[in-house]
Amino acid sequence: MNKEQKILETALKLFVEFGFQGTPTSKIAKEAGVANGTLFHYFPTKEALIGALYVIIKTELNQLLVSKTDMNSGIKPAFEQVYSHTINWALNNKEKYHYIQQVQFSPHLAQIPTEILHEQTQIHFDFIEHAKASGAIKIMPTDLIFTLVNSQIMGIYQYILTQPTEHQQTIITQGFEMIWELIALKK
Repeated sequence: MNKEQKILETALKLFVEFGFQGTPTSKIAKEAGVANGTLFHYFPTKEALIGALYVIIKTELNQLLVSKTDMNSGIKPAFEQVYSHTINWALNNKEKYHYIQQVQFSPHLAQIPTEILHEQTQIHFDFIEHAKASGAIKIMPTDLIFTLVNSQIMGIYQYILTQPTEHQQTIITQGFEMIWELIALKK
């Protein structure tokens, strides 16, 4: 693992454990085994580190979703694939998912350039637009649908964490059906 990767891995662990305020860059550098100057060589500010880590994790999740979703399977099955792969990724990457939530509900999100945030959501917005155009889901603002689905995924994920492992897939399936009822166009 190179120094940059070690800094990112350490920052993730510490930000999740201690929060942004409770994690000085000096602590990240020390635990990563690098000098402060090395950390600042890769990330000129703490804000840059927070943003870079967020974008890396979101890109990882988006790449997984693109690779695992069969867009030719139909709108509902593709929505279900995105939904279930997101939750399963979150369950397998709890620190990373927590970090995404941490940034999304913090002032740090506003520090990430709008074009980068737009790039992170564009594939989802395009898919929602396609689903609306096909008549599969309700005609509502795309960003509203995106927000509704994401908040439901977050809630279902939080609920699953409190349940026995053997019930997780049932909850995931039931959760999807509730979300689909929320957005599907009744025919």
